[in-house]
Amino acid sequence: MTLTLALVIAVIVIALGFDYTNGFHDAANAIATSVSTRALTPRVALLMAAVMNVIGALLGTEVAKTIGDGIIDVKQFAESSDESLQLLGLTIVLGALIGAIVWNLITWWFGLPSSSSHALIGGLVGAGLASSTQVEWAGIGEKVIIPMFASPVVGFLLAYGFMMILLWALKNRPYHRTMRRFRILQTISAAAMALGHGLQDAQKTMGVIVMALVAGGYAEHWNLLDADDSLVIPWEVKIASALAISLGTYSGGWRIMRTLGRKMIELDPARGFAAETVAAGVLYVTAFITHSPISTTHTITSAIMGAGATKSMKAVKWNVAKDIVIGWFLTIPAAAAVAAVTFWLVSLIIL
Repeated sequence: MTLTLALVIAVIVIALGFDYTNGFHDAANAIATSVSTRALTPRVALLMAAVMNVIGALLGTEVAKTIGDGIIDVKQFAESSDESLQLLGLTIVLGALIGAIVWNLITWWFGLPSSSSHALIGGLVGAGLASSTQVEWAGIGEKVIIPMFASPVVGFLLAYGFMMILLWALKNRPYHRTMRRFRILQTISAAAMALGHGLQDAQKTMGVIVMALVAGGYAEHWNLLDADDSLVIPWEVKIASALAISLGTYSGGWRIMRTLGRKMIELDPARGFAAETVAAGVLYVTAFITHSPISTTHTITSAIMGAGATKSMKAVKWNVAKDIVIGWFLTIPAAAAVAAVTFWLVSLIIL
C-alpha cells in the first residue's frame, strides 16, 4: 500500500468520525425542543432523528459540492501525478478534519451548541493558509460569511413573527387542549428539522471525502469530475456519510440538549413547534436554492430565542445566549488554529 492510499483511507475514516461527532454534537438541534416540551421521549426522538438524518442526507449534493471545491480548490491536486502534491492536498484535508473534531469535542464538553459546519470550514481555511494553498475567499464570503450572520437573524425574526401569528390565531382556544395538539404537531416539526440536519450536515462530510479522493489522485477512477469540471458525489459516499451522522445522532448529545431545551428558555409545545418549523424551512431553502452550508445550530438556536421572546424579552436567559454567541464567533478561528497546527505537525512527518 502506497503512502498516498494509506493517507486517503485515513482521511476517509477520520471524515466519517467527524460525521459521527457532528451527529451526537448536533442531535440536540433536531430534538431538544421536542424532548423539553415532552412531545417525544428522548429515545424515540433520537431514533426518529437518526432515520430522518439518513433520508435528508440522500436528498441532495449541492452543499457537498460547495464544501468540496468552494473553499479550497482541490482540482489542482487531481491534475497532478506528483505524489508529493497529492500528499499535500491530503494533509490539508486531514488538518481541517482534526481541527473541526477537536472544536466539536471542546464545545460538546462545555455543553455549547456551536456549529460543526463552521468548525469544518474554519479547519479548511486554517489548513489552507498554513499550506500556502489558495483559499477561495470570494466563495467563503458569499456562501459562508453572509449566511453565517444572516441565518440567525432570519431564524429569530421569522420564529418571532410566526409565533405571534399563532398566538393571535389561537388566543380564544383552551390552553391545555391546544398544547396537547401542538405536542402532536411537534413530532412532525422535529422530523422536518432532523431531515434538514441530514440534508445540510451530512453533505459536508460527503464534500470532504470527495476532496480526499480527488487530492489522492482518484478523480478519474471514481468519475468524481463531470464534463463541466464540477464535483460528482458517488452513491457510496452518500450512504457512508448518511449512516455515520445517523449513528452519531442516535448516540445523543445530552449536554447540549440541556442547554438548548432548558437552560436558555423554557419552551411550551407551541413555541417548540414554531422554532422547529421555521428552522427547518431555512435549512431547506439554503440547501436547495442558495446551496449555502449554513449552521443548523445557529438556525435552530436563534429560532428558539425568537419563539421564546414572544413570552417576553426577559423570558430568554440572555447570559446563556451570550455564551452561545461567543462560541459561534470563536468557532472558525479556533478550528482554523487547530487545523493549522495539525497541518504543520503532519507535514513534518510525511512531506
